Amino acid sequence: MSRVLADERVDQQSSGGARPSGRDDVGLAGTNGAPAVTSGWAWIKGRLDPGDFLACALGVLAFTLVDTTVNVLTVQADNPNIASWKPMLWEVSSTIGILATMWIPWVAISLARPDEPAGEGWRPKVRFALIHVTCVLMFSALHVIGFVMMRKAGYALMGAGDYEFGDAFIYELRKDLVTYGLLAGAFLLSAYLRRRRNEAVRPVSFDIRDGARIIRVPLADILAASSAGNYVEFRLADGRRPLMRATLAAVEAELSRFGFVRVHRSWLVNVERVTGLSPDGSGDWTVELGAVEAPLSRRYPAALEQLRG
Repeated sequence: MSRVLADERVDQQSSGGARPSGRDDVGLAGTNGAPAVTSGWAWIKGRLDPGDFLACALGVLAFTLVDTTVNVLTVQADNPNIASWKPMLWEVSSTIGILATMWIPWVAISLARPDEPAGEGWRPKVRFALIHVTCVLMFSALHVIGFVMMRKAGYALMGAGDYEFGDAFIYELRKDLVTYGLLAGAFLLSAYLRRRRNEAVRPVSFDIRDGARIIRVPLADILAASSAGNYVEFRLADGRRPLMRATLAAVEAELSRFGFVRVHRSWLVNVERVTGLSPDGSGDWTVELGAVEAPLSRRYPAALEQLRG
């Protein structure tokens, strides 16, 4: 979280909605922490961090260097008459193909997390299946096309004629399905461990910089936050509505890890403070948070499932 400036006065007992100060340097304030227990997809929700992809790519590279060496030596031991460059070309081309296409399961996991099929109705399940089936086929097809092209180029360069792939796509697809699953699992594990490391301490309060003041508010007392031009307006349990100069996206980045969910392009709500849901028709809903009501757009189906859960 952002740092609390030491020279700012902490106001824990301010009342009423303060007016914007107009200062441009007002940003997100920090929090103070206490041990907490957080589990499940709260650590992984949202798009995956590029760091997860890089960490897994380096892990795959390290593993394949060892695996490639072992496979090449095994092929040469089983076929002593084969030219040594052939197994090397086969294994290296396959490895390069995997490294070049591993972004596909990364994107797929970002778009369709494993928790989504648990939602009510058939649409989340169909969407999940379509995304991953499509991505598996794309992953395998690009992997095969890539290594076949490299092998053909290698054979031509060595004057060994043309490389024949034949009708082995189904065989490669079965192997790529396993590889796809392992890569997806590695991305999820990396995200889980990163979130767990970053959230070893959960803050019990959030500092709202309202003009020249800092209002320290327990997280449980924040019912919702909404966009108000260049400001974010917080709806507190005691009726206060302080404003902070920030974007709702920036506030969401701070609070989404602690039980706050975006339900509308202009609204963020505290899941733990939701007291009811009312349908508005056409797939839209109203989220009840005591005396505060927030709109839930049909464009946020994952938020609806989370609130129902």
